[in-house]
Amino acid sequence: MTPLGVLAQSVPPESTQQAVGYPSLFLLVVLGSLVPVVPTGALVSSAAVVAFHHTSPFALLLVFAVASLAAFLGDVGLYWLGRRGTTSPGGSRWLARLRARAAPERLARAQDGLRAHGVLVLVLSRLVPGGRIPVMLACLLSAMPLRRFVRGDLPACLAWAAAYQLIGLLSGSLFGEPWQGVLLAIALTLLISAAPALRRRLRRSGRDGGPPP
Repeated sequence: MTPLGVLAQSVPPESTQQAVGYPSLFLLVVLGSLVPVVPTGALVSSAAVVAFHHTSPFALLLVFAVASLAAFLGDVGLYWLGRRGTTSPGGSRWLARLRARAAPERLARAQDGLRAHGVLVLVLSRLVPGGRIPVMLACLLSAMPLRRFVRGDLPACLAWAAAYQLIGLLSGSLFGEPWQGVLLAIALTLLISAAPALRRRLRRSGRDGGPPP
């Protein structure tokens, strides 16, 4: 047997997948939380599909733990950078980026919700597509201390990871092959992410095409 064959037999495929998959999931979710362009929900749902077809009973638990921790650390890091932007010129670019990603009307609704419900709005912001950045910016503009933000963001990240893992579980249970469930999970998460923008576009087109007052 060749040395490559001996090496292939000595490293189980599942162990290799875990060694690469979980750190990659962690890094990508952290990155997606810091730079909101990575579809982190689709990553978690896809990982849950693979874990559903995994032989280890702890695979789903590991996906949930890794995704929750990564999202939490990313949120706290972004909030800390945003707070620096409110107090120091060197950090102002992070605050400017958050402002650029929050439409004025959504920021106004987030500020109203924060005044009415406090940190509970953080939990809802993680579950509503596109709601995280406006609520985080509202927290920054209200000078919410980092410790209070952390108390609200922790359950928010747990609820977010559970919701997207549930999408992965449902997708994975419908197909015998993991890749089929992954495709469905990605399609569902992208559809959920695009739903608010599509709804706003339909409202605008309805107002523009409606009868004059």
